[in-house]
Amino acid sequence: MTRVDFYILPETTLDARLDFACRLAETIAGKGYRLHLHCEDAAMGQALDERLWTFRDDAYLPHALLGSAEAETVPVTLGWETPPDPAREVQALLNLHPEIPEWFSRFERVAEIINQHQRVLTTKRACWQTYKKRGYPVTAHDLSKRPGNR
Repeated sequence: MTRVDFYILPETTLDARLDFACRLAETIAGKGYRLHLHCEDAAMGQALDERLWTFRDDAYLPHALLGSAEAETVPVTLGWETPPDPAREVQALLNLHPEIPEWFSRFERVAEIINQHQRVLTTKRACWQTYKKRGYPVTAHDLSKRPGNR
């Protein structure tokens, strides 16, 4: 059964959410998972594509937009309309879309990021409730309680 993790950030901005998405993507890929980042729309997908090139000066996370030639060979893909090809055997989904994609259950792991922006809080609370109603194991990671955060 798909395991769902919610990462709860203390910040309110989209930038903070995307920055954390980059770090989380690096961690997930570093554990050997193939990962798909499901974005809200093309603008978010392209912004995240650019950010993945620059979020750390000392690292690079190989990634590509779905539909590009590179998408077949990299461990991380980004998209906003369609799921990755099932033949790629992608194990993890980082869902940045307000809604849960209907194909989420084919992944071993799903990560959701909540920050303190009202729209994100509202939509991700609904996602949490949907996962729970369907019987999926859901774990919350409150990052405001980590050392160094207020």
